[in-house]
Amino acid sequence: MALRAEYEIGCDALPLVDVAAAVPDAEIDLAISPGMSERPRFTARVLGSDETVAAVEVEFERTPFVGEYRLVARDGEASRYTILPGTSMAEQLGDDLDDLDDLRALYETPTHIERIRPTPTGWVQTGRFADRAAFDELREFWQRNAPFRLRKLSRVGDDARDRPGADSDDGDGLTDAQREAVRTAHRLGYFEIPRTATLSDVAAELGISASSCSERLRRAQTHLVETHVEERPRPAGQPL
Repeated sequence: MALRAEYEIGCDALPLVDVAAAVPDAEIDLAISPGMSERPRFTARVLGSDETVAAVEVEFERTPFVGEYRLVARDGEASRYTILPGTSMAEQLGDDLDDLDDLRALYETPTHIERIRPTPTGWVQTGRFADRAAFDELREFWQRNAPFRLRKLSRVGDDARDRPGADSDDGDGLTDAQREAVRTAHRLGYFEIPRTATLSDVAAELGISASSCSERLRRAQTHLVETHVEERPRPAGQPL
């Protein structure tokens, strides 16, 4: 039975975690080219304002992981890069993992990593696994080496993304950053009446600026209203 899993890996030695920590307003998606060489080619998609993208490029110059990078395309707020690593797997992760051979072996299992999102504390990954044994092998490896938290596990076919028209991890059309902002705001009481948390409280919890937090919440709310709230005539006598 094929599975899809979304999970967090709390390892700050993973590639571009230092960049995500230095520029928390940026949304970064990372992909690894097929094969498992010591220095595989990566592609990165960076979403943010011109200032945010410029700050990410500054951090590309600083981080030892990035040996060379090249801008491939800009499309609105999204910028795509190819990255050639400046460090080998052993140099990047050897001091933090118990056995690099076990990590290499994970790429021999029937697994397809669909998405990697560097965060200030590690990676959030989404992947497909041929069966539970393949997922457990990955989970057990990371649990030996770093904090590991499973966000979601579902059978392929039951997940919202496998339904026609689905366009996001949870089938709601939000980016991970927008979804995290909405969930955090709800958990802290930002949407309560009266509010029990301020915008600054939510921003501090997310580790971003208040203006970036406000923008994420507005974009998320606009999308959810446009997508899920039908515009119907209001019955006569119904209060506003």
